[in-house]
Amino acid sequence: MSKLNLPPVPSSEITPRDVWQGRRRWLKTAALGSLAVGAGGVSSAWAAGADAATLNVTANQKFALDEPVTDRKLVTTYNNFYEFGTDKGDPARNAGRLQTRPWTVTIEGEVLKPRTFDIDDLLKLAPLEERVYRMRCVEGWSMVIPWNGYSLSTLLSQVQPTGNARFVEFVTAVQPDNMPGVRSRIIDWPYREGLRIDEAMHPLTMLVMGIYGEVLPNQNGAPVRLAVPWKYGFKSAKSIVTIRLLEKQPVSSWERIQPQEYGFYANVNPTVSHPRWSQATERRIGAGFLAPRRDTLMFNGYADQVASLYEGMDLRRYY
Repeated sequence: MSKLNLPPVPSSEITPRDVWQGRRRWLKTAALGSLAVGAGGVSSAWAAGADAATLNVTANQKFALDEPVTDRKLVTTYNNFYEFGTDKGDPARNAGRLQTRPWTVTIEGEVLKPRTFDIDDLLKLAPLEERVYRMRCVEGWSMVIPWNGYSLSTLLSQVQPTGNARFVEFVTAVQPDNMPGVRSRIIDWPYREGLRIDEAMHPLTMLVMGIYGEVLPNQNGAPVRLAVPWKYGFKSAKSIVTIRLLEKQPVSSWERIQPQEYGFYANVNPTVSHPRWSQATERRIGAGFLAPRRDTLMFNGYADQVASLYEGMDLRRYY
């Protein structure tokens, strides 16, 4: 596993909730944030291509956590995004080339009303919420991130899934001139992921267009991605261009490459070890490499919300 290129950050330096919330409130009153566009609320500065434009978001206390939020610098510089390289620092170094405007997301397959949405359509489809989710990587590190968006079900309901829609496949962007990583053959591009329809429609499954009250940075999956907090991070597809509803289970990219290591479900399960390491504990990014590892929680701490989706399933077999 690649090493973090930043020095360890002690827990005392993790940005407290009141600090980053106060910063966001201040930004909203500043000049760049004063002219919100539409119900979704991206500032006019971002529409013109400015970086780190503020979003009009409302905190959803139903999805709040009594845990320190990971520092924004770490969230935006320590990433898995193989389209821009396999080192954790490669996405932040290389993703500036990603072309995010214009951008459309096409929804097709087992739907009554297939449709293509412009990114502005998605921003205006529903009010943007702030949800603080734990996120866990299969490699053993975790973060606490304030995502900005709304439930994926809000979008899928617009196209009216048919009774045959049992799975949802997500296909991500391929921009060979802007994504140096796609020149490698580590993955059969484009990157593909999938969920069962009931997982995709679950209220926790989030369509994300921002973090920390600002537009989603390129290296974090701009302009639109998923956040599925009870699954390992690779299930939260980035830079989505196609959503396809299917009758048969799709084969996701990592499942195709290394099926002995990465299953379709990828639920956070501390009792099932990765073939090359244990999943029983994790390290919270920002706590420092000398900090004690913490116990991994079943379903990443969201068991009360999602365990019923897998009632009767052998979670060691369906990993």
